[in-house]
Amino acid sequence: MRLLVLLLMSLWPMLALADDRVSHFTLGNGMQVVVIEDHRAPVVVHMVWYRVGAADEAPGESGLAHFLEHLMFKGTKTMAPGEFSQRVAAQGGSDNAFTSWDYTAYFQRVAADRLEMVMAMEADRMVNLTLAQSDVDTERGVVLEERATRTDSDPNGLFTEQRLAALYLNHPYGRPIIGWRHEIEQLNREAALRFYRAHYAPDNAILVVAGDTTAAEVQELAERHYGVLPASGRIAGRERPAEPPQIAERRVIFEDARVGQPYVIRSYLAPSRQSGAQGQAAALVVLAQLLGGSGPNSVLARALQFDKQVAVQTSAFYDATGYDHSSLSVVAVPAPGVTLAEAEAAMDAALAAFLAEGVNAEDFARIKARLRAQEIYALDSTMGVARRYGEALTSGLTVGDVVAWPQVLQDVTPEQVMEAARTVLDRRQSVTGWLRKEAGQ
Repeated sequence: MRLLVLLLMSLWPMLALADDRVSHFTLGNGMQVVVIEDHRAPVVVHMVWYRVGAADEAPGESGLAHFLEHLMFKGTKTMAPGEFSQRVAAQGGSDNAFTSWDYTAYFQRVAADRLEMVMAMEADRMVNLTLAQSDVDTERGVVLEERATRTDSDPNGLFTEQRLAALYLNHPYGRPIIGWRHEIEQLNREAALRFYRAHYAPDNAILVVAGDTTAAEVQELAERHYGVLPASGRIAGRERPAEPPQIAERRVIFEDARVGQPYVIRSYLAPSRQSGAQGQAAALVVLAQLLGGSGPNSVLARALQFDKQVAVQTSAFYDATGYDHSSLSVVAVPAPGVTLAEAEAAMDAALAAFLAEGVNAEDFARIKARLRAQEIYALDSTMGVARRYGEALTSGLTVGDVVAWPQVLQDVTPEQVMEAARTVLDRRQSVTGWLRKEAGQ
């Protein structure tokens, strides 16, 4: 353990070097730009992030942000449907897009000398999208099939939807990103274009370019292609329904004949990273690692898998980045012959013991070293680093917050972890879910 810590301490200055490669500026029309220089290979990642996602949809239009993501590949005034991806592929590159509750992002990975090509095309579809009714109808069917494949045919997917709907009493994080089936079926061309015109504009976008380029080159190209686009002037702050105080725990029992392995999961409503005040979120990252994210050395693994052998698998996870809220979850997969009730009781006993006994110093040091290693290894992925900045900036954080985050994690103390644990591990702001086979199966 000591050798690992010493090795990672020697590598830690590499992170400071990474900070020097990050530049950022804002175009005259309000578009933010982040450049991460990485000259190890003649490749660039070009990403455009919009500050709009599934949580920004109007009631009754769930899935609209994701639906529009699909439609953005259906052509513009200058490009035919599918031409965008075809041109990227013809140059040996790749492209795709993804939607979350807080953002929608489009990316290309291409040779460095093709950066201007993809930038010009992305700027074009930011303002020149055209939607034929036939394309809208076809793509609605594609999204419905995607939902059928990834959610409706998967008990775990349906279970997750039900749990999230129960976790958030009023906030739109309780809606599925892909949308409820009955609402996807009603999405139309007019709704998609309205959403596009309201949210897709340079003053609601962040450009992230990472790879074999320079800040000067990106600024010149960005001014040429994005800087000439007019700002919307209608972009306002996000207005989302507030989550009321949660005062009663909830339970979800989902039964399905297709369930192969039952498990119990409890999700607690938790705060996310806040700009300039990331300490509580960092403490929750460490807490999740202590409880179930560090393999056999975690609190739940020791108590449920080794001491009592009531579970074959345990875990805990927390997503620190979110515009409004996040959640911390703990999971136990019962061993053969152990009921979900018994597994939950053992999980509760382990959590109570942790709250009473506090943080194990050796575990704490090990997790700090692992987090430091993860930060160093993450620098190897150009796409990963670009995503880190895009996710943060679309969630209300700043470039400075991203740069500071590794040190914020290292500054966490055991006392902060226990304070966060006592605040978040409150059954009144939680949902406990059981996934199991239907009775009699």
